[in-house]
Amino acid sequence: MSNLIQEFNNYRSKMNEVILGKNNLVMKRLWNLDTNTYEAGALDVATKEMLGLVASMVLRCDDCIKYHLGKCHEVGITTEQVYEVFAVANIVGGTIVIPHTRRAAEYWEELIAQ
Repeated sequence: MSNLIQEFNNYRSKMNEVILGKNNLVMKRLWNLDTNTYEAGALDVATKEMLGLVASMVLRCDDCIKYHLGKCHEVGITTEQVYEVFAVANIVGGTIVIPHTRRAAEYWEELIAQ
């Protein structure tokens, strides 16, 4: 696993443990709601992850972008599909999304290289 991916996953796991370890009921419910939102339903998991990726890009959250790219990779989204998602995000979000697209492309390259 590349350092970029490993560092992100390790930090995310560590800090999630810290936050959830404080036993704050609202935070635990929020995490649970997030988990349940991305489970298969009327929409499949892949579609939901692509929607999450578009939203994350438009909101310019690099951590969220990395998370959803990892999930997209896990569920078999292709590079062609990812770049269509990038296109939608850039049309919706405007040119301010371009720097996030660059970092997303870098992270995707690391994911597919492993």
